[in-house]
Amino acid sequence: MIWKYVLSWFGLLIVAMINGGLRDALYRSAVGELAAHQISTLTGIIFFALLIWWMTRLWPIESAQQAWAIGIIWLVMTVCFEFGFFHFVAGRPWSELLEAYNVLAGQVWVLVLIWVLIAPYVFYSFARRST
Repeated sequence: MIWKYVLSWFGLLIVAMINGGLRDALYRSAVGELAAHQISTLTGIIFFALLIWWMTRLWPIESAQQAWAIGIIWLVMTVCFEFGFFHFVAGRPWSELLEAYNVLAGQVWVLVLIWVLIAPYVFYSFARRST
């Protein structure tokens, strides 16, 4: 079961890329870089919630431990992709990548990481309560 969730992380990646494309195409030039980042963080969390809800309906999570394992795996995959791809492939410097974690500067990317971590447990808990 957990392997389905590991592979489904690539679905989250596709959703994130679509969300970023929508940000760049629709509203970044109108609201500016920081506001666009903040808006796309919110929309990304919402899009992820919809996809994760669907996944947990398709493949019910069997235990709280499994939910946390999925969240931890997704978190590690996300951070590894972010730093690996954007540094080694896109050529962005480490300092720029680390700036995305500067909450004091209005960067709220960390909320996406928190959601990726806790969402499997949140939806597992909702599913348990509804049965």
